[in-house]
Amino acid sequence: MLGAAACGAAPDSADPRFADGTLPEETTLDDTYPGITNLDPDLVAAVRAASADAAEEGIEFFVNSGWRSVEHQQRLYEEAVQEHGSESAAARWVATPEGSAHTTGEAIDIGYWDAAAWLQENGARYDLCQIFDNEPWHFELREGASADGCPKPYWDASFDPRNSA
Repeated sequence: MLGAAACGAAPDSADPRFADGTLPEETTLDDTYPGITNLDPDLVAAVRAASADAAEEGIEFFVNSGWRSVEHQQRLYEEAVQEHGSESAAARWVATPEGSAHTTGEAIDIGYWDAAAWLQENGARYDLCQIFDNEPWHFELREGASADGCPKPYWDASFDPRNSA
C-alpha cells in the first residue's frame, strides 16, 4: 500500500488532524508533524543514526507513532479497554497517559517489520531498546545500552512500573 506522500497527496504537517500526534502512513523523521517534532531530541538523533546504518543494508525506517498528546493517548487507552473488555487486559497493549513514554516524546514505534527487526537486533548500539516483548515495534532510549546491552524487555506494558496505578 502506498502512503499519501507516494501518491502525490502528502498531508500538510500543519493539518489539525495531526496536532494530537497522529501520523500519516510512511512518516519519516524528516517530516514536521507534531508526532515527530515533539520527540526527545536525543531519541531522534539515535534513531537517525540507526536509520542511516540500516539504509546501507536496504532497510528504510518509518515512524508509525512518536509523541502523542495526553488526549490522544487517553483515546487509545479507552479504545483498548473497549476492544479487550477490561482495563487490565487493555493495559497489556496501551498505557494510560500517565504511564506512556509516548506522551513525553520518549518512545517511538518503528515500521515496517524489517526495520523493527533490524532495530531489535542492532538497536543497543544506538542505546535504542525494545521495551515490551509483545510490541516489537516500540523502542525507547536507554542510556548505556551501547556498552551494557538493553535491559530485558517487559512481557507487556502491564509489567512496566511506569504503568502502576
